[in-house]
Amino acid sequence: MYAKDGENYFIVDAHVALWDARPSNQLNIHGKQFIDCFYDYHRNLSPEAELWPYEDFLYYGGRRLMKDLFDDGHVDHAIFQPAHLGAFFDSGFGQAEEAFALAQQHPDRLTYNHCWDPRLEQKGIEQLRRDAARFGLKGAKLYTAEWHGDSRGYKLDDTWSYRYLEAARELGIKNIHIHKGPTIRPLDRDAFDVADVDKAASDFPELNFVVEHCGLPRLEDFCWIATQEPNVHAGLAVAMPFIHRRPRYFAQILGELLFWLDENRIQFSSDYALWTPRWLIERFVDFQIPEDMQGEYPPITVEQKKKILGLNAAALYDIPVPADLALAQPAGV
Repeated sequence: MYAKDGENYFIVDAHVALWDARPSNQLNIHGKQFIDCFYDYHRNLSPEAELWPYEDFLYYGGRRLMKDLFDDGHVDHAIFQPAHLGAFFDSGFGQAEEAFALAQQHPDRLTYNHCWDPRLEQKGIEQLRRDAARFGLKGAKLYTAEWHGDSRGYKLDDTWSYRYLEAARELGIKNIHIHKGPTIRPLDRDAFDVADVDKAASDFPELNFVVEHCGLPRLEDFCWIATQEPNVHAGLAVAMPFIHRRPRYFAQILGELLFWLDENRIQFSSDYALWTPRWLIERFVDFQIPEDMQGEYPPITVEQKKKILGLNAAALYDIPVPADLALAQPAGV
């Protein structure tokens, strides 16, 4: 929980990871390119006091994750969103077994989402069924730009993608998080294009499609899709740290999302360990749309901040919210 000026905020960090990018886990030059690009995002968008040494960034482990999120970071609950990247990393980039074990130890604090690759076709669907039973999945994270063999990406509306979404619907995996954001070296920019979300969201209205990174740098495309599809949500991972380096740009991003989607479909994410949540949460609670931009973007209310910082994700994942941290219900409701 975070408290400021007499207000208490229930915090759900809806996009965190536990990764291993050490040289011993890198399969090839692309593994190093990937983590170096991650570190450039971290280094270029973080306050100086929040910078990590490169070696710490390669692998930090569960103990530090728990400290950074829950002891120091104001977070009440966090959701793992792993990326496998098996073409670049020997045991995968996101450490599924370590993350799941941590979630089992702290079920009140952590939710584990898993991932799939539709290019594995029927074999992968059979694995998904086993994973859903083992992990108790409520959500999944998809990386449409991931490499597999000669393929350098897939689309959410491909034939086999639809078969996986059908299986997810059947298995009760209702929250589909998709990386649709900035390119990460060496992945291809076009494979992150947000357009394929439109058709999938229309054809699977029972599922929630959380577009991580809110489609950046394709924010306008994302907003036009999300305003038509009520089951499309915006994840603020990568957008959040612009609150430090580019506050007016961040105001524009948030203002557009609030205009097109409203505050009920926007989720806070630190994208840990690219950034740690403490400073992002504190700055967001203090943040306000600059006065000279308020003719186009109205001021952000405390209620909107509470929804974005945790209540929206809690609703999607049925995470219990203490009564004193929930929003007051209107009379008669």
